[in-house]
Amino acid sequence: MASSSSSSLSRISTLQNHISPLEANNKLRSLVKISPQVSEAISNGRAVVALESTIISHGMPYPQNLQTAKEVESIVRENGAVPATIAILNGVPCIGLSEEELARLASLGKSVQKTAGRDIPHVVATRANGATTVSATLFFASMVGIQVFVTGGIGGVHRHANHTMDISSDLTALGRTPIAVISAGVKSILDIPKTLEYLETQEVYVAAYKSDEFPAFFTEKSGCKAPSRVDCPEDCARVIDANMKLNRKAGILFAVPIPKEHSAAGNLIESATQRALTEAREQKVTGNAETPFLLARVNELTGGTSLAANIALVKNNALIGSQIAVALSQLM
Repeated sequence: MASSSSSSLSRISTLQNHISPLEANNKLRSLVKISPQVSEAISNGRAVVALESTIISHGMPYPQNLQTAKEVESIVRENGAVPATIAILNGVPCIGLSEEELARLASLGKSVQKTAGRDIPHVVATRANGATTVSATLFFASMVGIQVFVTGGIGGVHRHANHTMDISSDLTALGRTPIAVISAGVKSILDIPKTLEYLETQEVYVAAYKSDEFPAFFTEKSGCKAPSRVDCPEDCARVIDANMKLNRKAGILFAVPIPKEHSAAGNLIESATQRALTEAREQKVTGNAETPFLLARVNELTGGTSLAANIALVKNNALIGSQIAVALSQLM
C-alpha cells in the first residue's frame, strides 16, 4: 500500500482516539477535496444539494450521462442552490466536481468502480476512481455538513431477499445518517413493501411528496400507502430542521412521484422489469452488478423509454430537492 495512503489512515485512527468528535470531524474534512463553490456555500449557510455519481458512470450511456449530469446541476443552480456532485478521483474524495472532472467521470463510465460505503477505504487506499452510490454519498455529504441529497431512486430489499439476503446498504446508511434524501421512491426492480418495512426498522422518516401513496420510481403508484405525506418544500424543511434539532441519528426519505407525463409507460416498463429479473436469475447476476444489469436491460426492452423516464424523474427530483434546500437554509 502506498505510504501516503497509510499515513492518511493512521491520521484518521489517531484523530478518533485522541481528540474530541468536533475536532475529529474538522480534521476528517481536511482529507477530502471540497470545491471552492461548495466550500463557500457551506461556510455562508447557503443551500447545497449533494448529488451521487453512480448514476453518471453506471446509470446511463455516454454522452447522455454527461449531458444529464450538467442539466441536473443547472437545475439546482437555477433554483437557488449549489450542486455538490460527489465522487472519488485518484483516491481523493471530491465534494463538488469541476466541468473537467465531471466530463472525465462520464467518459470513464463503467470502468469507474461503483463505490458503496463499504468500498470507500479500498478505493481511497488504492488511489482508484470511484462513483459513489447512495450510501457512500451519504457518508461524504454528512462529513462536510450537507443536509439535502438528491438521487434518482434508492436501493432497497431485492426481490427474493428471503433467499439471497440481498438488502442494499443504502437503507442502513439512511438509518444512521441524518440527511434528507429526495428520490422517486424505490426502484421498481425491488421489493417495495419489504423495503418500506426495513426503513421503518431503521427509524427512517418516510414521506411521499404531494401524494398518499409511495411511488415506484418509473410509476407514480406502487400500491403501498406512504407512511407520511408532505405537500411543499417548506413542510420538508421543517421536518429536516426538527430532525437536526432533536439530534436524531436517522435520516429522512422524501419520495417524489415521477411527473405524470412520463409515468404512462409504467406498465410497459414493469413488464420489461419482470423479464429482466428472470434473465438476471438465469445468468446468475447478483450483488452490486444486478441493478446496473437490470436498468440497462429494461432500457433495451423498452426501446429507450425507461432511460427517458429515468432522466425526467432525476431532473424533477433536482428541482424539488433544490427548493427544499433553499427553504431549509432560510430556517437556519
